Amino acid sequence: MHPVAIAGAAAGRLAHYAVSGVVGGLIIRGAARRLPEVKPVARKALVGGLANGIVAGRWLASAAEEARLKAGDVVAEARTSLGEEAPPPSAVTIEGNHGHEH
Repeated sequence: MHPVAIAGAAAGRLAHYAVSGVVGGLIIRGAARRLPEVKPVARKALVGGLANGIVAGRWLASAAEEARLKAGDVVAEARTSLGEEAPPPSAVTIEGNHGHEH
């Protein structure tokens, strides 16, 4: 799977969790207006849901980074098999004038 596709999937899931949190917050706010005694329980449920979303988001980011690194390893191996020198992962190519002379 292409690293961009993995990053896109991770971003989509993070957006899903964010939207779910907002919608859940609105539902709980509406319920709290009708039943004040439900508010502490609803707030605890909302906080728990958001905490789980944060944990899931961190896991997705970690998985996406791991997939990106594995894809880079495969590309480097393919270049090596062709006799090319693979650039190090941290190499950044800057074209044009970038503020100083070499």
